[in-house]
Amino acid sequence: MDQKQLQIHPEVLDALKNRRPVVALESTLITHGLPYPVNLEVASAMEKAVRDAGAVPATIAVLKGRITVGLTQDQLSYLARARDVRKCSRRDFPIVLAQQGDGATTVAGTMIVAHMAGIRVFATGGIGGVHRGHPFDVSADLMELAQTPVAVVCAGAKAILDLPLTLEVLETHGVPVVGYLCSTFPAFYTRDSGLPLDVRCDTFDEVAAILRSRETLGFQTGTLVATPIPEKDELPAPVAEKAIAQALKEAEERGVRGKEVTPFLLARVSELTHEESRTANVALLENNARVAAQIAGALAAP
Repeated sequence: MDQKQLQIHPEVLDALKNRRPVVALESTLITHGLPYPVNLEVASAMEKAVRDAGAVPATIAVLKGRITVGLTQDQLSYLARARDVRKCSRRDFPIVLAQQGDGATTVAGTMIVAHMAGIRVFATGGIGGVHRGHPFDVSADLMELAQTPVAVVCAGAKAILDLPLTLEVLETHGVPVVGYLCSTFPAFYTRDSGLPLDVRCDTFDEVAAILRSRETLGFQTGTLVATPIPEKDELPAPVAEKAIAQALKEAEERGVRGKEVTPFLLARVSELTHEESRTANVALLENNARVAAQIAGALAAP
């Protein structure tokens, strides 16, 4: 890759060279996931959570046609207010770079850049997956997990999705799903979907051992590390499901399609739960950042 198109913050570069823990963070939650100024506050809080847990945060975005790994506070502030920012997955990078535009990386996009930069662990809220009622609408996040060797720490897949089918696709593509402090797949706003996982880890060292084993084998699949939202921040499952069902119905009635579906559903669920879902979302984001930093620390240990 042309190094003129990839800019790594000196702090991140120094940490990578000296084998200190680094955690990648996405930028679509800033541009498409949360309104201003909440988006900036949450992005800053996630970076702080990573630092407090002993790792270096590396928020990733495309700024004026350059892939940027590790944003300054000014760059975070710029993104938080920016308009006409393209969501960047694998298909989008050539376009936004050629047009010298701004791009916010999705889970898939962040995985790609993290791997380019040599970052092994990435924290997000919830991954994309298979959409309810539309089994052929499969997020690029799942395809990226099938081909990019990065550990993704999340609170499961977004609860608006078809969780059983999402897990089936991950299994088909050979992606390990590791439960950290859980034996069932978390359901984003709630701690337990009732869907069993193959492996549970209760320490960061156990998770790191699995990640090292994958690297030793040379497998190019990612690893999904699912950890539940803290119990005190959990949204009751009946409340969440009622709001999701209503939001899905409205999306169908309004003809919402493609990349607009997820932002619409998340925003509508937030409205229907009187922003309780947003509060839960923010809590799980910070928790995932802390867990990712501690896994990165265990992975970097000699």
